[in-house]
Amino acid sequence: MSEHWRSSTWGEEISLEYGKSNRTYNTEKGRFRVYGSNGPIGWTDTALVNEPGVVLGRKGAYRGVQFSKTPFFVIDTAYYVKPKNSNDIKWLYYAIISDKLGEIDDGSPIPSTTRSAVYVREIDVPPIKEQKAIASILGSLDDKIDLNRRTNETLEAMARALFRDWFVDFGPTRAKMAGEAPYLAPELWELFPDGLDEEGKPEGWKTEPLDETATFLNGLALQKYPATGDTSLPAIKIVQLRSENTETADPVSPDIPDDYIIEQNDLLFSWSGSLLCKFWNGQRGALNQHLFKVTSKRFEPWFIYEWIQFYMPEFQAIAAAKATTMGHIQRRHLTESLVTIPPANIMQPANKAIGSLIEQIQSNNGQSRTLAQLRDLLLPKLMSGEISIRDAEKMVEDAA
Repeated sequence: MSEHWRSSTWGEEISLEYGKSNRTYNTEKGRFRVYGSNGPIGWTDTALVNEPGVVLGRKGAYRGVQFSKTPFFVIDTAYYVKPKNSNDIKWLYYAIISDKLGEIDDGSPIPSTTRSAVYVREIDVPPIKEQKAIASILGSLDDKIDLNRRTNETLEAMARALFRDWFVDFGPTRAKMAGEAPYLAPELWELFPDGLDEEGKPEGWKTEPLDETATFLNGLALQKYPATGDTSLPAIKIVQLRSENTETADPVSPDIPDDYIIEQNDLLFSWSGSLLCKFWNGQRGALNQHLFKVTSKRFEPWFIYEWIQFYMPEFQAIAAAKATTMGHIQRRHLTESLVTIPPANIMQPANKAIGSLIEQIQSNNGQSRTLAQLRDLLLPKLMSGEISIRDAEKMVEDAA
């Protein structure tokens, strides 16, 4: 740490201001983001803070730290941060994360972060020039992660639109039947049938139940495999699938059947609770019950993934209605979900067109994971002065 850094307390550097009640925000539209204790919850047309700022969760089991690049609104379950002493607001954001202020608990029945508990904590503060440099380094990593996320949203929408047009709506065949102009390359256009059969699918195509297109392997009751010794695997449960974070995952023995090991890019499908299907982007782990590991010897993973996503609203409605005992779907729901299967001469170009989009998404996810690991490595080192700005910049440059 440089001799120019000064010792202080959080109370001398920031003021935590209460958010305000807002019962009229909309979850879909508005000019300004609305934040709650654990992140964005909607939109409103009136800002509470008219500049970029930091939100710190105040109440609830999950209290996050958020940075808004634009004016925003904070509801009364969270604080917004008002800097003192001309501190850089983005540096304060990373310092708050580094000092884990969002994890302070005052011991009340409803977990809470109090101002008094935050203000007494000590902090080492670098000069403003160094604050900005630290924020720039860490911010560049987060910006790239965010760009990958937004790029993936576009790629996902493109893949889904192609999949639906070719395999659900049968767009090329219907266009041929209507005498419309081709909208695909001539060699691809010719591969699609000229008409639909009596079942309403393209002539020569087949249908079969979703659960026959792939193996849906249900996870293990991993409490029966406690971790022993120095090695363990994180138990991948629904909460880990949702966050792709295994830091708080239960450790289990690595001595489980190989089929139940989860590797990066494995296709996972939670069939219980809120239901979701994702390609795993976390570290190697163990498959817990209530999750399917989905594999197929006949079809590429993207094909099965897109069909699961197509039926997902229906599956979620079944679970939400608690039509079954635990609010989940059963095997019969997979059997009742029919998949339309084209011949190989169409699957081949589909693998190039749609599969390549999914592969790019997975590549971006892998890059984001690496960048996040680097950010998490640099964060405490930069905040403590353990690593120089120049060395940190070199590490980020090498990772780009």
